[in-house]
Amino acid sequence: MELDGPIRDWLSRHALPGRRIARTETLTGGYSNDNVLLVTDGGERYVLRRYLRRNSCAVEAALARRLDGIVPVAEVVYADPDGGQAGEPVLLSRFVPGEPLSRALTTRPAHEAADLGRAAGEALAAIGRVGFAYPGFFDESLSPTHLEPTAGLAAFVDDNLANGNARDLLSAAERDRLLDIAGAYEPLLAGVAGARQLVHSDYNPKNIMVRGTAVVAVLDWEFAFSSTPLFDVGNMLRFESGYPPRFAAGFVSGFERGGGELPPGWRQISAGLDLFALADLLARPSDSRYFQKSLAHIRERLDQRGPEQPNLL
Repeated sequence: MELDGPIRDWLSRHALPGRRIARTETLTGGYSNDNVLLVTDGGERYVLRRYLRRNSCAVEAALARRLDGIVPVAEVVYADPDGGQAGEPVLLSRFVPGEPLSRALTTRPAHEAADLGRAAGEALAAIGRVGFAYPGFFDESLSPTHLEPTAGLAAFVDDNLANGNARDLLSAAERDRLLDIAGAYEPLLAGVAGARQLVHSDYNPKNIMVRGTAVVAVLDWEFAFSSTPLFDVGNMLRFESGYPPRFAAGFVSGFERGGGELPPGWRQISAGLDLFALADLLARPSDSRYFQKSLAHIRERLDQRGPEQPNLL
């Protein structure tokens, strides 16, 4: 792909002075960002991150510095959070060789699944060792906003159902059922309110790079905040049934071995916390990458619960 003039000028003047970009390649991006592989004429590889909807450049750059030596992350080379130099917010980091865990789980021998799970669990435990003064969502200096991330699930689900495309794709009975479930979770989530550990908030195989059975980088920190690691446990286990056998058990084992704490009822708590993310996905355009998958997941879980079973996903 061709780089815009202002960004190419920013690279040559500020981010990579003295280096010439010999090749570019579009990488898989997310709903809120776009990623481009840059290869210099000397063979060095970098990733240029452009922010399409949500400017989390300052937060991601600050987290990369904070996590150095604690959690494997891509090294940030240069960042322009306000776009004053590049014309838009951009972040340049070193490319981390490896493969996404999502690919490894589909191509590796089955016996590696447990080891890959343990490595992902241990990396998550390391993330949780980073603490903050209080829970909340980060400003540009990584100061949490004091807004409790575990509170208000039913209202959050209701708002996303009312304003998103799921309103037209879920039946009235399905919407009512989902709201009942969100309300039933709230007393459980109150038990983890006040936690103030680092949460990645999109911790799943597509954002974890591995070499062999070791995690070499955790990517995409744009949604990170301060709360309980059970948000990330729920995210990872959302599609547990689709992983190779023993991966999920390895993940849980690795998380505990790395020092992560799983309180009584952690499976229901983590599933309830993950409903925040699922509701947010349902508010996105119906042709976005994960909308249909999230919708199908919610319907599947609703169908699994009969009237005699607890009113929880």
